Amino acid sequence: MNTINGAQVKKVVIACDAGMGSSVLLTSQLTKALAPYSVTVEHTPVNKIPSDADVVLCHTGLADRARQSAPDTVVLGFQMFLGDPVFTQLENAIKAGDTLAG
Repeated sequence: MNTINGAQVKKVVIACDAGMGSSVLLTSQLTKALAPYSVTVEHTPVNKIPSDADVVLCHTGLADRARQSAPDTVVLGFQMFLGDPVFTQLENAIKAGDTLAG
């Protein structure tokens, strides 16, 4: 399991596979939420996670693939594209400088 201090997070990647648009909407919402902390948010296929990602968010069904694609990166899985508690956890950790593990 990898860890990172929330204050060190500068790039969050939303990794997807289905191409249904939900992850693009999530990327837009998180971009707005994390902008005050100077965190960029990008959307990418789960098999092409960039090496400079600090945290990867993906549906729990893709978490193992994301960990293979980015083995040294914190990977946080979520169940719901809207309102999942992991999004609040991420924002709070960035704001407070708390540890994220995944």
